[in-house]
This record gives sequence, structure tokens and C-alpha cells, in this order.
Amino acid sequence: MNKLIIIGASGHGKVVADIAALNGYKDIVFLDNDHEIKTCAGYPVLGPDTMTSELDGDVFIAVGKAETRKKLMERDANRNFPVLIHPSAVIAESAEVGAGSVVMAGAVINPGARIGKGCIINTSSSVDHDCMVGDYVHISVGAHLSGTVVVGTGTWIGTGAIVSNNVNICGGCMIGAGAVVIKDIDEPGTYVGVPARLKRDSRI
Repeated sequence: MNKLIIIGASGHGKVVADIAALNGYKDIVFLDNDHEIKTCAGYPVLGPDTMTSELDGDVFIAVGKAETRKKLMERDANRNFPVLIHPSAVIAESAEVGAGSVVMAGAVINPGARIGKGCIINTSSSVDHDCMVGDYVHISVGAHLSGTVVVGTGTWIGTGAIVSNNVNICGGCMIGAGAVVIKDIDEPGTYVGVPARLKRDSRI
């Protein structure tokens, strides 16, 4: 398999590298703008993210911030962004996962679900039937989307959060850890609590 260039030598990058190796990548390198980082998960950090233009291989953006994933994927739009799926993840045949997305260990994506590009479907999270997950969304560790949920571009569903069935969440939201979303959200911002409510002094 081709070389994989991972942008982002971080904890998230370590997990991505592990999944990439399980997906058959033998030659893995990192790029990161912190010049003090020389290795990540035992793989070399060759230099800043601008070096993608000098290197051959597939590219994966292992950065948590949605805006950064979007910016870098658009900058390197001519490159191949693979879908990385941990072998223990369960993905229905009719589900779709977009380019540059990662599905981590124990995650479940059920029939009819559609995951956009540049998404993070994190460890032991679930996306139930017929959900529509926009580009650059992060479904955090142990978060769960019930059936027919729509999540807009760049939204972050926090650790352990739950979204009830048939709920629409607009783009640009952060759903706090452990929050429970039971009705539509149409205003960008940070939502916390049970049930989830807008935190008025916060925007992402």
C-alpha cells in the first residue's frame, strides 16, 4: 500500500497511525508545525504540514479542530484522502463514509447512515440508521446518535453525549460531554446539560 502522510503529530495522530497500520499502510510519516516534535507513535515527523507538496503518498489530516481539517483538505484537494476504519468497527453495507474520515475501534455505523468527509467517528461511538452527518463532524468517544439524526458541518458531539431520534443539529455547534439533545438545534453555539441548552456566553 502507498505511503501515508499524517498531518498532526498528536494523541489523535497516534490513534490514526495505529488504524492506518491495521489498514495495511507500511510506510507512515508525520508532518507537524511544532519543530520540536521529532517522532510520533514511533514514526518520524519530517517537518511542517506544507511539506505535503514535496512528498508522494496518501494524506490524512489528524487534527481535532474542524476548521483546520477543512482548510488543509481544501489546500491539498488534489491528493488522495483515504477512509481509515478500525477492524473492530461495524459499518453497514449501505452506510457511506466520506474521504478523509476515520472510524475508530468499537464504533458502529448502521444502515442508511451517511458520514461526510473529514469526519471523526471516535471510539465506541454510534451512528444509527439513516443519520446524515455533515463534513468535518466529530462524534466523540462514547457518543450516540439515534436514528434519522442530521448533524451539520463542523459540529462536535462531545464525549458520552446522546442525540435523540429525528433531531436536527445545525453546523458550528459544540455539544458538551454527557449532554442529551432532545429537540432541534438551529443556532450555532455550545450546548450543555440534560436536556441540552445553549450556553449563551460561548461560541466555537
